[in-house]
Amino acid sequence: MLTPLASIMATAGIDPWIAIFSLVTVVVTVGMGFWSAGKSKSAGDFFVAGRSVSVGWNASAISGEYLSAASFMGVAGMVMATGYDALWYPVCYACGYLFLLLFIAGPLRRFGAYTIPDFAEGRYDSPLFRKIAVCFVLFIGFFYTMPQMKGAGTTLSYIFPGLPYWVGVAVVGAVITLNVSLGGMKGITLVQAFQYWLKVFAITIPVFVLASVVGHYEDHLAANKTSIEQTAAKPAGIERKALPEKAPKDEQWISPFGKLTTKAMDASIAAAPTPQAKAELEAQKKPYSLLYTYSLIIALVCGTAGLPHILVRFYTNPDGVAAKRTTMWVMILIGVFYVFPPVYGVIGRSLSPELYAAVGAKGTDKVVLELPTLLAGKDHALLGSILSGITCAGAFAAFMSTFSGLLVSMTGALAHDVYGRILKPDSTPEQRLRAFKWAAILIGAVSILLGMQVEALEINFMVGQAFAIAAASYFPLLFMSVWWRGMTMKGAASGMLGGGITALIAISFTSISDVAAAGAKKLTDASQVTAYWAERPLANSIKQFWIDHPLARILCEQPAIWAVPLSIILMIIVSKATAKTIPNDVRMKMLVLHAPEALGLKQEYIKEHEGLGH
Repeated sequence: MLTPLASIMATAGIDPWIAIFSLVTVVVTVGMGFWSAGKSKSAGDFFVAGRSVSVGWNASAISGEYLSAASFMGVAGMVMATGYDALWYPVCYACGYLFLLLFIAGPLRRFGAYTIPDFAEGRYDSPLFRKIAVCFVLFIGFFYTMPQMKGAGTTLSYIFPGLPYWVGVAVVGAVITLNVSLGGMKGITLVQAFQYWLKVFAITIPVFVLASVVGHYEDHLAANKTSIEQTAAKPAGIERKALPEKAPKDEQWISPFGKLTTKAMDASIAAAPTPQAKAELEAQKKPYSLLYTYSLIIALVCGTAGLPHILVRFYTNPDGVAAKRTTMWVMILIGVFYVFPPVYGVIGRSLSPELYAAVGAKGTDKVVLELPTLLAGKDHALLGSILSGITCAGAFAAFMSTFSGLLVSMTGALAHDVYGRILKPDSTPEQRLRAFKWAAILIGAVSILLGMQVEALEINFMVGQAFAIAAASYFPLLFMSVWWRGMTMKGAASGMLGGGITALIAISFTSISDVAAAGAKKLTDASQVTAYWAERPLANSIKQFWIDHPLARILCEQPAIWAVPLSIILMIIVSKATAKTIPNDVRMKMLVLHAPEALGLKQEYIKEHEGLGH
């Protein structure tokens, strides 16, 4: 049955197994969406899945939502591209849930809202603050959707050689938008839980089989050390291919302060006019790299505790105890997953170094998809195709599940907070449901357009920027609001705006110059490069500024190290100055947030959508 279809696909350069596995993933996902849509009847189902999701299902769904294209493809690609300093990403992704477990998950659920802007308004009795909070849901959400779209375009381009990157972005974005508009939160919970286990299967099975044929992780790691330690014996059976010019040297790749954390200094050193200037910059390299590392850690750990699409998941648990148990299981589930992507990066450096020479969708971000095809050269062509099909299915699950969660979060902000609470507070549940579906289409369309612009940027890099904005805005808001009764609305708003907006602006400047620089790398003729930058004076000026001021580049690319303290300090100072405006019922609200459920103080801030009246 497969033979005629396989021959047609082979003629078009398409591996049939890869196409079939990917298609099955999409069909199952959409099928689950349609099936769940029949069970999503009320607004409560669309926004918080009826608050009835069990610990096991929710932990799997949160893990499925959290393990995005950055986790499935980006971690491996960044380890291969930059080296071992990229391991801070998976480590801190998992550690962020410890902050959630200890400080935020239980209290947030006990408050009983639908969205984080609900919590913001309810904690401070301020409709104005809801508007500010909604803006940051959208800021963070759009920054996070861009790497998911990059993963979609990269995967589709790999499956269908010759397919333009933007087509993959448009197709996947449309499918997920349809799924979310059909079933909302309840509709995607089952899908995301299924996709977590699919991703674990898709990342583990191929790497075990691959390692048994082409060599284990330790052997490939030793092969990278051999050129550094000349006395080291060559690992048995490992024939490492020659690295291209663009690949980082072994000494840099194996260092904890490698290409990722030193790239700002490397650019400045390369442009230094004299040997003395180069030496002075070299002396600053390690301290600056350490600064970058600390800022990255703060962004990833605090950012995890400030992602609206993750936080809203805790409102789907029955109570605060279930929310805390869910968080504990999420740490375990994602910790298991993150063991495997770096292995792909290490093996890819040894056996697929040609990816270093490519850019955009053809670069190292596709190493997870590419490695199983190496089995064809080991007389395992069919097995390689099947395993590559499995990894492609996992990649689909990765960006589809995360984009689904982001879409629900941003759509909920528009439909519930903007439409239902600001524009038309007297709207009926049916009207809010219609608003949810239209908002899903609008957000999906904008996300697709943004995703088409970021082919040149690394997936993990873009996710790190979204985390930095979340760390500087939502994390201080939630942490301080939950644990300090002296916070006022003006203090919370000042800190959120001061830290969040400045981080957003700083990150945007680095992204503008990075996208422009990636375009210049595609040109080979010097006159073309000169003309290219002449047409982009703003980007050229920013690029030159980064070269002249590497410290400014680090602080703008990774702003968490100053933006998070700025946000917290502003909250404290302004709250102290406006202490008379502390809500009168703050003691009761703090009791609701922290008292055990057995005392009966837990409240449901949003009641009308549950049929309990207005």
